[in-house]
Amino acid sequence: MHDSQLHPDKTTHTTLAWVVTMTSALFFFYEFIQMHVFSTINLELREAFHLDAEQLGQFFSMYFYANALCLFPVGNLIDRYSTKFMLLLAVFVCTVGTFMFALGTEYWVAASGRFLVGCGASFCFLSCIRIASRWFSPNKMAFVTGMVVTMAMLGGLVAQTPFAMLVHYLGSWRLALLVNASLGVFIWFAILFIVQDRPPDGKQEAKDDQRHLKELGLWRCIKLSALNPQNWLGGLYTSLVNLPVFVLGGLWGIRYLTDVHHLTDTQASYATTLFFVGVIVGCLIYGWISDHIERRVSPMIVGAILSLVVMLILMYMPDLSLASLITLFFLIGLVTSSQVLTYPTIAELNPIYLTSTAVSIDSVCIMISGFLIPPFFGWLMDHFGTHEMVNGLAMYSADSFHYAMLVMPISFVAALIIAFFIRETYCRSQA
Repeated sequence: MHDSQLHPDKTTHTTLAWVVTMTSALFFFYEFIQMHVFSTINLELREAFHLDAEQLGQFFSMYFYANALCLFPVGNLIDRYSTKFMLLLAVFVCTVGTFMFALGTEYWVAASGRFLVGCGASFCFLSCIRIASRWFSPNKMAFVTGMVVTMAMLGGLVAQTPFAMLVHYLGSWRLALLVNASLGVFIWFAILFIVQDRPPDGKQEAKDDQRHLKELGLWRCIKLSALNPQNWLGGLYTSLVNLPVFVLGGLWGIRYLTDVHHLTDTQASYATTLFFVGVIVGCLIYGWISDHIERRVSPMIVGAILSLVVMLILMYMPDLSLASLITLFFLIGLVTSSQVLTYPTIAELNPIYLTSTAVSIDSVCIMISGFLIPPFFGWLMDHFGTHEMVNGLAMYSADSFHYAMLVMPISFVAALIIAFFIRETYCRSQA
């Protein structure tokens, strides 16, 4: 039976489906700006709040503490209540948090704002996947997920060179963050007027989902998702392969390039920008290939192997030129994009009415790595290799970065091993 017969309501509103899904993904775009501005204003934040590397990692991780705490309950809320309402609430919370971060002169105020941003962020990806799963059939979900993640990575890209240019133009990182916060107001109104929870003829599906959820009960739904080992394997794979997004894209990429490879801040921002371009291209390529060959796991295995190879070249190849560094950062973003395939895989391994709850486990794993790895990376920087104090700020040696960055190839090896234990879905629902 053709997919159009299985899901007639999901193939008759294609244009509207894309408009609704990508409008909801604007919030994901917005969240990734918040997540990754730390790399661009690393020095400014350390100077404003008198932070060392480990403390900066803790500040950065306030986002992930909140995210990890909220994700699992949020997954249940999104499955049970209006996704549009949850998105509007989340954008409001995130925007308020961003204003607090921008205006806070005390560390605790800025950190509280960062925590609120993380609370709002816990809704963004789960909401997008929940909406997409209602508007698109399963055999299109890898490509759709790739498009949603592409929106996020565009946010990460904007947080690099464009945001650095905005800071330079305005002369203040705080003013640049206020402009950034104002974008949240625009996105709130876009979601209000455009996003719909389901296709116009999806009312019966909504009733069926609610009936299933009511019959199972809240704790049974949580149990079904939490006790499925495939959900945790997918989450571990994603969190391990995703580390360069946090470490190189979000926090230390520019400082690594300036301190170790002696690039200027502007040159370094070109490389981190191309890193996110690589993720964007990679998400679309992996999604298209996976849907085309009707396999999820084999591209994930290839992605882990290529990630290991490219990272080792970056770390150990001597005398890399500017062009080589930019190319390697692009390739790291490209090959680590295999992580995007865990989301449709988990969705296909769970009943559709548990999509958000199940995918929230994947996201929880990512966020746990987000609040563990950056402080740990900073701790390695502070305790291994050498660094010196210049005008009250620690300047780190190549050895410090070398020891800390060993975290990533080790993680890629672990991800490769885990991929062999993830069940192949052949791009079809297995539930």
